[in-house]
Amino acid sequence: MTNWTVDHSHSSIGFSVKHMMVSKVKGTFEEYTATVEVADLTDLTNANISFVIQAASINTKVADRDDHLRSADFFDIENYPEIKFQSRNIVKDGDDYKITGDLTIKDVTKSITFDVEYNGKALNPWGVEVYGFEGSTKLNREEFGLTWNAALETGGILVGKDIKIELELELNPAQ
Repeated sequence: MTNWTVDHSHSSIGFSVKHMMVSKVKGTFEEYTATVEVADLTDLTNANISFVIQAASINTKVADRDDHLRSADFFDIENYPEIKFQSRNIVKDGDDYKITGDLTIKDVTKSITFDVEYNGKALNPWGVEVYGFEGSTKLNREEFGLTWNAALETGGILVGKDIKIELELELNPAQ
C-alpha cells in the first residue's frame, strides 16, 4: 500500500446550496487533510480514503455569513470542529467509481456515496507522478443536524435543504 495526500494548491472541497429558492450560494472548505492508502491509484477498489475538514475554514466570501455558518445555528464549531469522511465500499465502473463511506457532521454519521471520475495521471515539473480525480454527491443537511432556516415573506425558505458537494483532487505520494 502507498499513502497519497491531497495537493492543496491544486485541489478543492466545495459546496452549493439554494438561497431564497432562486439562486445558489457556493463555498469551500480551506483547511482539510485527506489520505488515500492504495497499491495502485488507477484501481481504487481496495483503497482506504479518509478526509478531516476543519469546519471553521468554511469560506463563502461573505464574512457575516461564514460566521453564522460557524455558529451553533449550523456547524457549531466550538463543539464540533471537524467534519469527517471514511470510505467503506468502493465500486469501479470503467474509469469511474462509486465511493460509499461514513460522513460525520456534528456527531451525526450517515452513509453517503460520491460519484468519482478518474481524470488521469501526469508527471509534475519535479518528476513526481500525480493523479487527478473529481467527485460529487448530494445530501440533506437537516439529516446532519443543520436545521436552521427562515421563512420568506413570499413563501418558501431562506436556505435549501439539499447540499451539493464537489471535490477536485490532485493526489501526490506522501512525503
